[in-house]
Parts: sequence; structure tokens; C-alpha cells
Amino acid sequence: MPNLKSAKKRMRQNEVCRERNLHVRTRLKNVRSTMMDALEAKDAEGSETAFRTYCSVLDKAAKKGIIKKNTAIRRKSNAANNLRKIAS
Repeated sequence: MPNLKSAKKRMRQNEVCRERNLHVRTRLKNVRSTMMDALEAKDAEGSETAFRTYCSVLDKAAKKGIIKKNTAIRRKSNAANNLRKIAS
């Protein structure tokens, strides 16, 4: 346990940030699984909307610093390639 007042406050702040980050990461996983399910079902319209949602969630997570910018770019690129495979 922290002894200093600032350390106690920092601990409280870290807990709030951890819960927020966990919420966003869980949302990322859920949206990704929704997109993958649509891709496996070869549903063109459903996978397109799921892809847009996935990209939006990735961009927001990267903007907040929960994941790195290049990680978001890589994941969007892989998702776009998977979507392109299904479209052709």
C-alpha cells in the first residue's frame, strides 16, 4: 500500500484507467469476433458494416492510447484483406 498522498491518488487513478482500458479492449474483441463470424458466413453486407465498426473502434482505441497506432493500422489492413477475399 502506498504511504504518500500522491501515491494513493495515483493508485486510484490507475484503477479507473485500468477499468476503462479493459472495457475498450473487450469491445475490440467483441467487434472483431462479430466481423470474423460475418466473414466466415460469407455475408457481404454484414461483414462490410462489421468492418466499418471494427475500424472505428480500432481508431478510437489508438487515439486514446489503449493500443498503438501501428497496431490499429495493421489490424485494419488484415481485416480489409480478409474482406477483399470474400468480396471476390
